[in-house]
This record gives sequence, C-alpha cells and structure tokens, in this order.
Amino acid sequence: MVIIVIDKSKKIFLVIISGLLLCFFASSSVLAKENNGNETEELQLVADAKSAILIEPTTLTVIYEKNATEKRHPASMTKIMTMILIMEALKKNIIRLDQTLYASEYASSMGGTNIYLEPGEGMSVEDLLKSIAIASANDSSVVFAEAIGGSVKNFVRMMNNKAQEIGCTDTSFKNPHGLPEIGHLSTARDTALMGAYLVNNHPEILYYTSIYEDYVREDTKKRFWLVNTNKLVRFIEGVDGIKTGWHNEAGYCLAASIKKDNKRFIAVVMGASTSKIRNQEIMQMLNYAIGTFEVHPVYKKNQVIATYEDVSFYPSKYNIVITEDVNVLLKKGEKLKEITIEKNIDYDNLSYDNKKVGTLKIYYDGVLIKEVDLAVKEELQKANFFKVFWEILKEILLVS
Repeated sequence: MVIIVIDKSKKIFLVIISGLLLCFFASSSVLAKENNGNETEELQLVADAKSAILIEPTTLTVIYEKNATEKRHPASMTKIMTMILIMEALKKNIIRLDQTLYASEYASSMGGTNIYLEPGEGMSVEDLLKSIAIASANDSSVVFAEAIGGSVKNFVRMMNNKAQEIGCTDTSFKNPHGLPEIGHLSTARDTALMGAYLVNNHPEILYYTSIYEDYVREDTKKRFWLVNTNKLVRFIEGVDGIKTGWHNEAGYCLAASIKKDNKRFIAVVMGASTSKIRNQEIMQMLNYAIGTFEVHPVYKKNQVIATYEDVSFYPSKYNIVITEDVNVLLKKGEKLKEITIEKNIDYDNLSYDNKKVGTLKIYYDGVLIKEVDLAVKEELQKANFFKVFWEILKEILLVS
C-alpha cells in the first residue's frame, strides 16, 4: 500500500483545479448533447439551393422547407402556370388537342429554348403542348398565350389572376415562358402550390411531362426531337414531372413530382448551383418523403355524403358527393386521430344548372384541415307536370 501525504495548501490547490476541470468537462458534455440533439431534430435535406420546399399535394402539408417564401426568378418553372391555363382551356373546349394553332412573328422571335417555329407555321395543340411539357419551348408558350388570351399581355393577366386564386401570394408573372424580366418573380412555396394544383386538377398533364423523348413535325426533314429537360423522369422510377428552369439570374430550378406506393409528393428547389446538385437535392427530399410518410384516405372524390329527394327535379332522388379527395398525412407508424365533419348543405340553392349545393368541413384532432365543395352527382333536369304528378301519386299510393 502506498500512502501519499499532501499538505493543506497543496490539497486546497488540487481541489480547486479538480473542480474547474469537472466544470469544464461537464459543460462540454452538455454542449455536445445539445448540439447532437439539434442535429437530430433539425432536418437538413437541402444545402446548396437558395430555397426549397417539400409537400404532399392532396393535403398541401409542408414536410420540409428552406427559405420557401423568398422571392426569386422562377425561370421556366413559369410554364407550370402556362400549362394550368392550357389544360383549363382544353377542358372548356376553348382549344382542342387536334386543333392547329399558328405562330406569330412575335412567337417565332423568342430566344432561349425553342422548337424554332417559323412565322405562320401551323402545329397541333397536342404537339405544341408536348414541346412545352417535355422540352420547355418558349415559342410554343407564346403561341398558346396568344390563342387563349388573345394577346400575351392578357394571358399574363390571366396567369396572375389564377395564381392569386390558388393562393400564390408572392408571385408576379410578366411573361408566359420565364425568360428574365424585371419583376417576374415567384417562390418555392408558390411554385409547389401551382404544381399541386396542376397535378390535382389536371392529372392528364403527367402523360406529357413524363415523356423522356419524342418529336414534333411529321416531315422527316423538319422533324424536331424533344428531350425532357427533367432527366429524373428517365432515371428515377415514379418521377413523372413537372418542370425545370434555368437562366443566369435564376440558377438551376426544378419542381418535381413522384408517385410511388399510391402516394405522391412534390419537391421544389430554386437557385441551385448545378443541374447535378439540383437533381440530388430534389431526390433527397422525395426519398425522405416516400420513406417516412403515409397518406391516409378520409374521403374519395365522388363519394356519396347525402341523398336527397325532390319531385320538382328529374331524377327526383339524387346523391350529393364530395368533389375532391380528402387525405391525412401521417408518419409511418403514427396512429390516426379523431376525424369529425361539418356538413353545410343548402338545398334551396339547388337548380338544374347549379350542381354545387354546399361545403364539407373536415376536422382532424379538432383542427380544420380542409373545406371542400359538395355537388349533385346526377345530371338534373326540371321535372314536367306529368313527372311531378306521377311522383306525388306514387307517394300517396305507398302511404295508403
């Protein structure tokens, strides 16, 4: 056994030094734990891009964001709104897929990415749409703007009105193609909202945005090959859109959509330094969403909410349905919480030319998550005297 003898003054000195060392290591340990905790809690999916967002489009739930409301040049992601207005014009029969549109002098003078339309050259709506969705053609965008809006100026006004309608509060369009122009700005958040609106309301556009390679013009001497500017549609299973963008002021931009395991997610990056980094950061977000979340269906579009009977209409018995899907986004393994609804139906407002009869509010765990329109499923007609008389007679006979 070894005995160490320390005098009083040395003992006090050692106690002080030991105390200081213990405090240092204790504080270092606490800081290390705090830093590790922050790194674990703070999700970092995008390092290079100036702004980004990741959403689930049916619920519009934001899963991840970075400077998502920072106004930046959207470049050719502008064409998401252009495609929204094209698809709406098709739905309203303002234009048809087999219709021929003609290029003006102004359309054929566009710079940037083009299919080199000659002044006066005619091309089908479908081929022009393909050239935008696949190859981001600026000249085709102007052809549509002039055909749908009457003029580019009026079409841009329509773009801005639609952006406001769907909740894009930080977007200001100056043209239909995305070439640099003062005041032509949007945000990652607004771009994601536009992407979600396009996919939710016009899913048929994904047929075109998912094509990797095609061509326009039947004449082999004038044939122009279209190669998708979004390379992810070729190399990543499930990626089916939506739109790339690039110019010097904007940097590399992309709004991408993926559908896998019956769930869809949309990711947006703006201002990435290279196309490779842009694609990498987009996939980091999309892979995280696919691996982490589940989409739980609450209501399906056209699901019957109520049934009503009115002899003044034919058919007299009709169904009231929900007009869009309602989902809840859950982390894998998370238990579903209480869902409650509030129906507001105004039968007095119903007429044969007005099918919308109210709204349905859906609450998840006491919080309003969505309000959707309710509409009559059947095509109603005003019943004539004989139909009304017969329906009343049937009621009398059944009662007796």
